[in-house]
Amino acid sequence: MAPAGGRHSRARRGVPARGARLKRLATVAALGALLLAACAREPAAPARERIVSVAPNLTEMLFAAGAADQIVAVSAYSDYPQAASALPQVGDAFRLDFERIVALAPTVAVVWENGTPAGVAQRLQDLGIRVVQVPTRTLDDIATGVLTMGELAGTRAIAERAARDYRARIVALREQYRDRPAIRVFVQIDDAPLFTVGGPHLITEILGLCGGDNVFADAEAQALPVDLESVLARAPEVILSTDTDQPAQYWARFPQLTAVARGNLYQSSGDLLARPSPRIADGAADVCARLDEARAKRGPS
Repeated sequence: MAPAGGRHSRARRGVPARGARLKRLATVAALGALLLAACAREPAAPARERIVSVAPNLTEMLFAAGAADQIVAVSAYSDYPQAASALPQVGDAFRLDFERIVALAPTVAVVWENGTPAGVAQRLQDLGIRVVQVPTRTLDDIATGVLTMGELAGTRAIAERAARDYRARIVALREQYRDRPAIRVFVQIDDAPLFTVGGPHLITEILGLCGGDNVFADAEAQALPVDLESVLARAPEVILSTDTDQPAQYWARFPQLTAVARGNLYQSSGDLLARPSPRIADGAADVCARLDEARAKRGPS
């Protein structure tokens, strides 16, 4: 017969053994959880790009997309936002300082597809720099360009917000001016010689957004020289200048022109209209307001 309390003694002796096993199992489980957590972690962030912008509008897109701290150099005239003016400049698209660009060790160059000479993009590629082409043939291309910059810089969320805000402004203008009576507009981008924009230019799309008709919309060129006689023959009701000079000084000698007779001679910032960046929405809003002002001078129909 077993001694009194023998079975209970063996049971008590087994308690620490089971406790040790449970502790080991808990340790293994904890290590497994740590291993799974490590495997589930996000991969290391990719290396940041070193970006060269070879057009002022692309510089603005990069800033809008939240990529400012990845820009190592910009082109001449990159003056917006103000912080862009402090960045190293490497010349304009027609005279880039390739030696300086190489010294800055960029990983990518963003070029303006319909503004940067093809030879520039090729030279950058020959230097071993990846080239990203950004077109701006339509107003919506600008939003797409901002998204492209965000993907490039890894700032997608910021870029998406900027693109969404820009698109919303364009849609709002389109809705606001959808039913406005048409008004004929001559766009003056220079007066020596006299230059205007044709059908493919973004300014023509902006005029359409505001209910305006470019009197040279039938021209297939982005921009073209015109003579005074052809402008007078097309009888614009509004003259919109993106030049630095006041249009009234140039056109005062033609009082028979409706635009002159009614005082519909307006000046708009060339940067806001001719530089395809998100700020073009500001330029479009200004143009729409000017055309409404001109319509108000028509008097009763």
